[in-house]
Amino acid sequence: MKAFSVLSIYVAIVFLTSHTDAFTRDDFPEDFLFGAATSAYQWEGAADVDGRTPSVWDGFTPIADNKDKGYIACDGYHKYKEDVKLMKKLGLEAFRFSISWSRLIPNGRGPINPKGLQFYKNLIKELLTHGIEPHVTLYHYDLPQALEDEYGGWLNRKIIEDFTAFADVCFREFGDDVKLWITINEANVFAIGAYSQGFLPPGRCSTTKYVKCSTGNSSTEPYIAAHNILLAHASASNLYRLKYKSKQRGSIGFSIYAYGFFPYTNSKEDEIATQRTTDFFSGWLLKPLVFGDYPDSMKRIVGTRLPVFSEEESEQVKGSSDFLGIIHYTTMYVRKSTTTTSSILPRDHEFFTDMGAETIPIGNQSIPWGFESVLDYLKQSYDNPPIYILENGLATNHSSTLQDTERVEYIQSSIGAMLNAIRNGSDTRGYFLWSMIDLYELVAGYKLSFGLYYVNFSDPGLERSPKLSASWYSGFLNGTVVVAPQDITHPQSHFSGSSSM
Repeated sequence: MKAFSVLSIYVAIVFLTSHTDAFTRDDFPEDFLFGAATSAYQWEGAADVDGRTPSVWDGFTPIADNKDKGYIACDGYHKYKEDVKLMKKLGLEAFRFSISWSRLIPNGRGPINPKGLQFYKNLIKELLTHGIEPHVTLYHYDLPQALEDEYGGWLNRKIIEDFTAFADVCFREFGDDVKLWITINEANVFAIGAYSQGFLPPGRCSTTKYVKCSTGNSSTEPYIAAHNILLAHASASNLYRLKYKSKQRGSIGFSIYAYGFFPYTNSKEDEIATQRTTDFFSGWLLKPLVFGDYPDSMKRIVGTRLPVFSEEESEQVKGSSDFLGIIHYTTMYVRKSTTTTSSILPRDHEFFTDMGAETIPIGNQSIPWGFESVLDYLKQSYDNPPIYILENGLATNHSSTLQDTERVEYIQSSIGAMLNAIRNGSDTRGYFLWSMIDLYELVAGYKLSFGLYYVNFSDPGLERSPKLSASWYSGFLNGTVVVAPQDITHPQSHFSGSSSM
């Protein structure tokens, strides 16, 4: 998904070059985890099977009027044993997946669906039998529609109690076998996409800059939703620590999407805009988790539209994550916005106008120095927290071409950048490639894919076929692939530039 508008850039750049030594799997710490990832709605399918009720995704039409749905997806619900065998063949050490709330608890609260419960027990058992560690995300955008209809989901503080009860069921039923938990996936993109831009369910917004929404308030709702997300995470984390951690000995974390951000020019204005962008996009959720409150820049700019933590809430949220789950795909240049605040009507405020900066994607390839900079930023700014890379990968057009050389190049340069960061002191402990197989991609449907395995969505049997990237990743994990030394270019400054929409 692209949360930013794309500009065409014409700019002169001075580059500095650094060097990455050759490396293998053995260059990483012994307990470092390499895995791959999926999510429930994108992988399971079986949308109306065995007691699952609708989630907010089932009735939602994503951006660009995409009519594709995840009703069947990869049919992981029925083909999980086949997929676990592929994971074993790859040599995966861990597998990240999410729990479908409406499959496990169809009404959002109350009785557990026994068939849904048994599915996840069977999946976890199958993974462990094949020596693969399960890494579970509780919430990956798929709120039960019943709770959205009843009280507005994440915009209502009732969600805190219901999410905590859902988490309690998961901890109780699966926690003896699961040692790594993520409460809420990619919380910043979720709050922005669902409540400011409207391209994620429930599709709320009040501006027409990105998509046309039927309801919502882009100037307040993303901040309300994010506040409730933080409180729900803290509540579930506190429950786990009080009730389960001493026996189950697992860890619980929180996930954000992290871009690498760099000034577009060497001007003071662009440097300030870059810091403000970092505060809004990453500090928005990380500052409360680590220090107990929102960034000062957000409090100043958003003002009374930004919720306020009580002293008790601040203490609950602060320190509520044992680790951070980081999702990273690409790097952005940042420059000061050309839109002045005085020209924005109150109804036109949304997250990116508050941020007051324009972001410019740097191509579609891996930017190793951008990835490395994210890990260094987290080390320097947030007391070097334990980190798991929960998603990293390259999208290509979905086709039967199995020679995905671009993806191989992306993966190896990303892993090299991560290794550099670890050698420089980052406490990064795991890497999950997105994705294990081609999935239903939430915004792009079946048009784009990230998978190591190609899925023929036209075939009733949804046949899986290994791509070149599967062979490469398998060779890297079993030690037969040595990544050659690489020169990495870093931008130093921009002399001049112009852009056009």
